[in-house]
Amino acid sequence: MMDITFTLTILAAALATYATRTAGYVLIKSMDTIPPRMEAALNAVPAAVLAALVAPSFVYGGIDVTITMIVALLIGLRAPSLVMLGCAWAFLVAFRHFVM
Repeated sequence: MMDITFTLTILAAALATYATRTAGYVLIKSMDTIPPRMEAALNAVPAAVLAALVAPSFVYGGIDVTITMIVALLIGLRAPSLVMLGCAWAFLVAFRHFVM
């Protein structure tokens, strides 16, 4: 049986998500041109989201995850994303098998 507080919390989160996405769309559509500062801020969003997703694992994920992320970064500087992902996965499996 669902708790009413839990259900209301999920509905409030869904409403807040919908409202922010809709407001952003309406704001952008109402402008004739996007100001340069806003465009720069919007261009920075993907990197900020990626950093927010990766940073906790890098700091708290353990030495194996931290070393694998460094290896993935180094490979990613020279290789395509799929190659980097495969190499990092293989490195992590080997590191856990032989070192840990």
